[in-house]
Amino acid sequence: MNKYGCIGKRLTHSFSKEIHSRLADYEYELIELNEEDIEEFFAERNFSAINVTIPYKQTVIPYLDWMSDVARRIGAVNTIVNKDGRLFGYNTDYYGMKALVEKIGVDLNGKKVLILGTGGTSKTARVLAEDMGAEKVITVSRSKNENYVTYEDVVKNHSDAQIIVNTTPSGMYPDCDSQPIDISVFGNLEGIVDAVYNPLYTNLVLNARARGIRAEGGLYMLVMQAVVAVEKFLGTEISETVADKVFASVFASKENIVLTGMPGSGKSTVGKLLCIDGFELVDTDEEIEKRCGCTIKELINRNGEEYFRNLESEIIKEISSKGCRVISTGGGAVLRGKNVNALKRNGKIFFINADPDRLLPTDSRPLSDTADKLKKLYEERIEIYKGTADVTVPDMPTPEEEAEFILKARTELIK
Repeated sequence: MNKYGCIGKRLTHSFSKEIHSRLADYEYELIELNEEDIEEFFAERNFSAINVTIPYKQTVIPYLDWMSDVARRIGAVNTIVNKDGRLFGYNTDYYGMKALVEKIGVDLNGKKVLILGTGGTSKTARVLAEDMGAEKVITVSRSKNENYVTYEDVVKNHSDAQIIVNTTPSGMYPDCDSQPIDISVFGNLEGIVDAVYNPLYTNLVLNARARGIRAEGGLYMLVMQAVVAVEKFLGTEISETVADKVFASVFASKENIVLTGMPGSGKSTVGKLLCIDGFELVDTDEEIEKRCGCTIKELINRNGEEYFRNLESEIIKEISSKGCRVISTGGGAVLRGKNVNALKRNGKIFFINADPDRLLPTDSRPLSDTADKLKKLYEERIEIYKGTADVTVPDMPTPEEEAEFILKARTELIK
């Protein structure tokens, strides 16, 4: 038989097949099922092992012959192994979330932990927090009952929480601008664990990091739970070294390389050199011109700079929502914080700090069509470029050297 896969209702954006292909040598299918299909699927039992995702992690339990203690305590199953016709259920999300907490480097022992959301992942987070010694675990919901508090209650009575675990879909693609809670009220906050993995970094994570708080998105959890699932599937062990290498390769394939810098600094030229391993180059200025059917100079002359900036923001939000891209931005893209946030949700920003002496004015850009304008722009923007960049690329003799510098720096950041 040797059939492996993942069942769920909507699997269009699932990363599971890609992750399993890196972890093991078997065919892995994404199987979309409606509620009425579940009974027949389990009656046939025509699989060796499967993962289970939303909304069936509790639905599958009655079909099992055995459940692990962790899965039973959580009340949800995401991994099922068919052993000679008997179905064994596990919850590998528990181990994935534990690995994520350890990667972030936060200690839950003796801490007050808020868990946002009430679904299956929330239950996983609660059991894990209790097992890791949390002093108090509070589940937060939009509606209050004996088991949950509301978001309003949290602000009033629990602003001393030290750890926040987000298990809601807030911030998940395509609703990337949202975040489940305002973290500014939490003066003792030490860490944020966000189960959302698409985008790689939600606004919740980015805002926490801006405050110096340890925070991470859910891709590491997703990969590490898959590691444990494969071990259950095949009755094998996967080393920590192999697991980390798989995570790094998956992350690298999803994360964008964003290039910022002055007009004429060579972003597009360097960008072309970075388009390896399936990456595509997207130039935001070119996308604007395609959208408006005219040059940027004509657009600004006709509609003004504000109109141009609004269109630029709209396009940046769209193109940065997908991964595996090299994004060459316009010179002023970093002037708006929302642009920077959008670019950082799925990417690292590399500022190409070209020497001002080699920047040449161009008639196609009305904001930098003279040497004086270029010099003034550079002086106005240099600190913004540096402040918004993850890495500043020093001026180098050739674009090839700059591209090599970026690839090496990126590899170090992913480790």
